[in-house]
Amino acid sequence: MSLSLLSRYAFFAVCVIFTLASLPFIEHEWLWPITVVTGILSLIGIFDLLQSPHAVRRNYPILGNIRYLVEAIRPEIRQYLLESDSDALPFSRAQRSLVYSRAKNESADKPFGTLIDVYQSGFEFIGHSMRPAPLSDPSGFRVMVGGPQCKQPYSASVFNISAMSFGSLSANAIRALNQGAKLGNFAHDTGEGSISPYHRENGGDLTWELGSGYFGCRTSDGRFDPERFAVQAQDPQVRMIEIKMSQGAKPGHGGILPKHKVTQEIAETRGIMMGEDCISPSRHSAFSTPIEMMQFIQQLRELSGGKPVGFKFCLGHPWEFMGIAKAMLETGILPDFIVVDGKEGGTGAAPVEFTDHIGVPLREGLLFVHNTLVGLNLRDKIKLGASGKIVSAFDIASVLAIGADWANSARGFMFAIGCIQSQSCHTNKCPTGVATQDPLRQRALVVPDKAQRVFNFHRSTLKALAEMLAAAGLDHPSQLSAKHLVRRMSATEIKLFSQLHVFLKPGELLTGEVNGEFYSRMWQMARADSFEPNDVVAA
Repeated sequence: MSLSLLSRYAFFAVCVIFTLASLPFIEHEWLWPITVVTGILSLIGIFDLLQSPHAVRRNYPILGNIRYLVEAIRPEIRQYLLESDSDALPFSRAQRSLVYSRAKNESADKPFGTLIDVYQSGFEFIGHSMRPAPLSDPSGFRVMVGGPQCKQPYSASVFNISAMSFGSLSANAIRALNQGAKLGNFAHDTGEGSISPYHRENGGDLTWELGSGYFGCRTSDGRFDPERFAVQAQDPQVRMIEIKMSQGAKPGHGGILPKHKVTQEIAETRGIMMGEDCISPSRHSAFSTPIEMMQFIQQLRELSGGKPVGFKFCLGHPWEFMGIAKAMLETGILPDFIVVDGKEGGTGAAPVEFTDHIGVPLREGLLFVHNTLVGLNLRDKIKLGASGKIVSAFDIASVLAIGADWANSARGFMFAIGCIQSQSCHTNKCPTGVATQDPLRQRALVVPDKAQRVFNFHRSTLKALAEMLAAAGLDHPSQLSAKHLVRRMSATEIKLFSQLHVFLKPGELLTGEVNGEFYSRMWQMARADSFEPNDVVAA
């Protein structure tokens, strides 16, 4: 027992005894600095003994604080000293370095061969051709978004900035992203926080995301305001309208901007009150059934002057999306595009249970949506975007190969403007000024420099995509298909993605002769008049 007490209180006791014993001799120049230090430590030890929240500090006065200090800097120690190049937490050092190099217009080439174990199960690659194609101009890697009911179609890049709101990101971050989008002629998604003055400054193309809070076009009680929407949507800078149904990081949860991050500018931009958490409800109030959702899409298209209108979601219950598809057939109203967000996405904070265990990963969700539209003869009328942990040309190619028309990236462009993955986005203490509303912190982000990096990252990534396509014997990203993407299944077997997955034939769901019991069952469960499943079939 005595040894235990000695180990717990010895350092505290030494500090107190030394401080008291040295006070009579404080006139010695060499002694007083030590006395001051031990005095401060003694006061800390006394406070540790008196405080109640932390048992470690009560049992180990002074020394117990080391535990909390190490815990506070653990993420930085791990990131910079301990993790390997391939530890993805959530992005690996190799992925971040790739973005940093391309954003700075530096070579991202690596010598001495791959560091990836190409014989490990799950390894993926693009098959190349014995007769590569001439290198295409990446500026032509675009897709026309706008179906038969759209009057103002938009020519979108195959690589764009995904949804990140002003409020979650700083004013300077928004400025840099939008200026970079302007320089590179690609789209910048506003996120659900509406269109801020900083989105307007440089005139880059905007995709206006409309969440369940209807920020920027809401009534005083938080419902959709058609007149306010029309004023903003008809602005020439707004090229597309995107209804946010859910997001990958926390599908079904809604969004929260803590009140300590709500500035006067954010309140004015969103149309909310100061001093309160800004909460996006988990579901929309403007519609409650798939049919009503299609009618809302038509309303937005008319109010915007015929611009492309679509929706973004992370797939959850498969029958719900098929219910939306049935509503398309029943009403004759089609969205111009759909963005599939994977559960691996997410720039903001979310409950751990949602981050880890809610939502369908991007590829499975994308393939299901693609197949459903093909099976209904609607795929050629509706364009598909994909978002979720996309930072490299291979990431883009892999989602295009299984059904997407373009890819969006959020965290990739955050890295381009200086994010170091400190994972402090929700604390308002972002060390690089990207995700904070602290005026002093965001001054560190120099807009012209970071805008150029956004442009460089986009340009270099599309150049790498062009080189991959040429190696595969292709001229344009639209030519990529599942037969070009390959996965290792075991040490002795590899398979094309066209062999791995079920791909429906055009019109297959309409004929009732469905290749795959899962698709057939989900189609029977789906209802156009409700997001609830067909109880008879479900039973």
